[in-house]
Amino acid sequence: MSKMDILVAPDPRLKVTSQPVSAVTDEIRRLMDDMLETMYAAPGIGLAAPQVGKPVRVIVVDVAEKDEEPHPYRMVNPQIVDASEELRVTNEGCLSVPDFYADVERADTITVEYQDETGAKQTVKADGILATCIAHEIEHLDGVLFVDHLSLVKRNIILRKLQKAKRAGTL
Repeated sequence: MSKMDILVAPDPRLKVTSQPVSAVTDEIRRLMDDMLETMYAAPGIGLAAPQVGKPVRVIVVDVAEKDEEPHPYRMVNPQIVDASEELRVTNEGCLSVPDFYADVERADTITVEYQDETGAKQTVKADGILATCIAHEIEHLDGVLFVDHLSLVKRNIILRKLQKAKRAGTL
């Protein structure tokens, strides 16, 4: 496994719609392992392939607390097939938008269909922080960042600050 570089907004590669994965190959499994290593090192609780420059529909998520055993999800071609009408607001952050957080409203419970690292079809019903994290990562696959849920003014302030930090070499 090897740690990968995480793209930082406003990198245009973060706004690209990712392509479906046709088969879960050794290369895809290696990508998921590298993404998990990168996510844990960051540290974070979710990472989408576009965030490491790979425009494919792959995400990894692990919301286990520091004192718990890791419980990673490796998801290929994840798709939300059901979402509760009940919403929840969570203060979200993102490894591609470092040091910025904002309240985002999402479905409290979702059902996700995906392929696991063996290529087997799986379904998971997630709620709370797991639902929030999976939905956040799936949005990355469609070129959507959590800041896209904010007002245009707030979003532009954050993106300008990130651009300035990149130019200054502090990111």
